[in-house]
Amino acid sequence: MSAGDPSALTGGLRSEDDQQAHELAEMVAGIARRHIEPRAAAIDAEETFPWDVVQAYKEAGLLCVLVPAAFGGAGGSLFDEAVIAEELARTDGSAAIIFTTQSICTELLVDMGSEEQRRRYLSRVVAGQLLAIALTEPDAGSDAASLRTTARRAGDAYVLDGTKHFCTNGDVADLILVFALTAPGQGARGISLFAVERPSPGLRITRHDKKMGIHGTTTVEFVLEECRVPASARLGPEHEGFQAAMRALERGRVAIGGSAVGLARGAMDYAVAYARERKQFGQPIASFQGIQFMLADMAIEIEAARRLVYYAARLADRDPAAFRAVSAKAKCFASDVAMRVTTDAVQVLGGMGYIRECPVERKMRDAKILQIFEGTNQLMRVLIARDLIGRL
Repeated sequence: MSAGDPSALTGGLRSEDDQQAHELAEMVAGIARRHIEPRAAAIDAEETFPWDVVQAYKEAGLLCVLVPAAFGGAGGSLFDEAVIAEELARTDGSAAIIFTTQSICTELLVDMGSEEQRRRYLSRVVAGQLLAIALTEPDAGSDAASLRTTARRAGDAYVLDGTKHFCTNGDVADLILVFALTAPGQGARGISLFAVERPSPGLRITRHDKKMGIHGTTTVEFVLEECRVPASARLGPEHEGFQAAMRALERGRVAIGGSAVGLARGAMDYAVAYARERKQFGQPIASFQGIQFMLADMAIEIEAARRLVYYAARLADRDPAAFRAVSAKAKCFASDVAMRVTTDAVQVLGGMGYIRECPVERKMRDAKILQIFEGTNQLMRVLIARDLIGRL
């Protein structure tokens, strides 16, 4: 398949087969080598959104991987998403997050959209338009059900009011999926989902956050003030938005796990190459047992994380009842591994690892957010424990 042809991905992108997964990974690795690796350091240093990388994704069909083939997309699976996220993150964390953000939003459109809405919105995804999701608020993070943004019915429209926080790529997206209360006071049972065009009257970006890592993505706060959207922009029935958010987050955790594995692999590869070349006391530092043990532990943890992530990806559609806890395990373990491996990679490089121009320094900063995205790892442990012992 041609990486430059969007139709190359259309139709049969189901890579549970090892050979297909290998071919998919090789294709994405080629995109990363050509379009991301030469630019990653500059994007990080300048903290600019990489429109050229997005264009490469568009040309390769990566922006519509999870759009069903019937709507012109690749018809890919969660397994495919994890494979792609891993290969992108192996080169750069921001590159993977751009992809996974697009994917989680696509899944929401597929999950909650009517047939007409799917045709309307998914055609735009296939055309290369960007998506963003707005769930988090200043007072609603892990406790997503406590959000305060409201959507009041007004004839054939809804009027949205509230503030959204930590919206990834919200200032560059063409469409933002906004969760809002249609039944205030009902908590999770009163939340609905809306597709809000950007720009829209009443939608105003109020802050661009400066972050530790993933500098190639933007993170914004925006305010909705009497923002009027047509009733046809509501996705799914009223009051079913929270359940949709939880389903999307559960699947998104697998993609974050894939990103974590990729970040860790990239850091380990760099540390191994450096340890072979760097000489101290007349020999490569790779010959020292202390370094060898660090590298061996990286390899062990990465392989374990990788297998757990792909097990979760395969389980998603085969055993939905078991999937929730397994996706939490995969995200939690893989992101913890990414943090440990990138930190140890910096240690292997010593002072060089602490220099901004060194790729492992960037990978260490990028890894941290993966322990927070899609539910903090502390929350993941709560979900895992609850699966084991039930609610007390």
